[in-house]
Amino acid sequence: MSDLVPIQRALISVSDKTGLAGLAEALAAHGVEILSTGGTAQALRNAGIAVTEVSDYTGQPEILDGRVKTLHPVIHGGILARRDDGGHRAALAEQGIAGIDLVAVNLYPFENTVAAGSDFETCVENIDIGGPALIRAAAKNHGFVTVLTDPADYPTFLNEYKINNGAASAELRRSLAARAYARTAAYDSAISRWFAGQDGEAFPERLTVAGRRRQILRYGENPHQTAAFYADGSAPYGIADAVQVQGKALSYNNINDADAAWELVTEFDRPTVAIVKHANPCGVAGADSIADAWPLALSCDPVSAFGGVIACNRPLDGAAAERIAAIFSEVIVAPDADSDARRILGGKQNLRLLLTEHMPDRAADRLSVRSVAGGFLVQSRDARVTAGDLSVKTRRMPTKNEVADMLFAFTVCKHVKSNAIVYAKDRRTVGIGAGQMSRVDSARIAAQKAGDAARAAGLADSPVKGSVVASDAFFPFADGLLAAAEAGATAVIQPGGSVRDDEVIAAADEHGLAMVFTGLRHFRH
Repeated sequence: MSDLVPIQRALISVSDKTGLAGLAEALAAHGVEILSTGGTAQALRNAGIAVTEVSDYTGQPEILDGRVKTLHPVIHGGILARRDDGGHRAALAEQGIAGIDLVAVNLYPFENTVAAGSDFETCVENIDIGGPALIRAAAKNHGFVTVLTDPADYPTFLNEYKINNGAASAELRRSLAARAYARTAAYDSAISRWFAGQDGEAFPERLTVAGRRRQILRYGENPHQTAAFYADGSAPYGIADAVQVQGKALSYNNINDADAAWELVTEFDRPTVAIVKHANPCGVAGADSIADAWPLALSCDPVSAFGGVIACNRPLDGAAAERIAAIFSEVIVAPDADSDARRILGGKQNLRLLLTEHMPDRAADRLSVRSVAGGFLVQSRDARVTAGDLSVKTRRMPTKNEVADMLFAFTVCKHVKSNAIVYAKDRRTVGIGAGQMSRVDSARIAAQKAGDAARAAGLADSPVKGSVVASDAFFPFADGLLAAAEAGATAVIQPGGSVRDDEVIAAADEHGLAMVFTGLRHFRH
């Protein structure tokens, strides 16, 4: 592979014309002949840059409404020929083909077309054919050809191009080739996944997962681990798309916790705050405003909330920011923040503020992916439970307020690591037990933490008294339910389905509890 390869002829055909004029001007200044097509050629002429249409260069007019224009031996021969191969040089000379030393191509905006909700035919028409062929050809022959697929790469290329007096180094060409193949792979992945979705195939024979790196992280879960953050475009207005408006760089754990908090809080229609620590909620509450919801969420476990991650499903105003800023937090996520909120939170230099712009589409059935050694697990999104899903199993019917609290608690339980128990009252959590091997231990820990918080706040009684309790899966024995009853819970929501359901129902009746089954569990591992 030659080190420095002078660029004498370039093919430029781009959908995204960002930086186009600057790139072409730098090439033209070194006497490079520029070949182009359609709208790109017109944009170059409008910028006062001399350009040769590909159809004039090949002697073959574009056909099929422009579907075939660069798929021609004169173009691909000029790109793919090895300059150090005598046979290749002879073939080019015999056919009258000149070498093409740079290919700058970006693709039809298929992903954006799909994201815009376009119809089937429009999406298909935005599948690029010639572009990927040009990119792959140039990347394959990177020993002699420079390939540019992203306007973000233009400055790096132009800087080296200037330093090397009109040439590109082998190191740069190889790096750009790797980026080119990553781009076409991601493009094909998006098309493949879209086609599978059109056919209603949730789990196709071959599943490709592609992402674009947002940042290199300082480290992973622990300082000795390396890590990076990628966005795949599958969940608009999620953490991967959020804009960080202040604070130091996000860590791996910050992002993981922020995602957990945001996924939880966006479940609710009412103004709601969620506080998350180590991927588990330690306080969730709904109220008439974020400012009112915050102290209710904090009161569930103020000790764990210190240094936590906070998510709000409404834009932050000054009143909410004033209250939240009273304790140390790592990250706050919200759809937006007004000028007062930004000013107040701006005084917390280490606080990261992430704004998502909008709320995500809860109805979107996204796939979740988790790696295992040698592969990955893929599943659909966990479902939501509504009042219509509930089946009362006890003699006592739950009150209207208990039903509302049970639905709230079960929704929070969906986001707590299994085995999960959540006590709630008046649409706020009052005790959370997470990640225990025994469900009865989760019930006892949640009650104990609620009692500790109550005593620290100077309350005479634990807020668990008169609360409802949610379990993410069925009670295998009555002991977990009895622990909740002993703590003071009055109503229970659980999936049901245990071989000992009758025993558990009888225990609930004996203690005067109302209990409903959902028929749906919420394991979260």
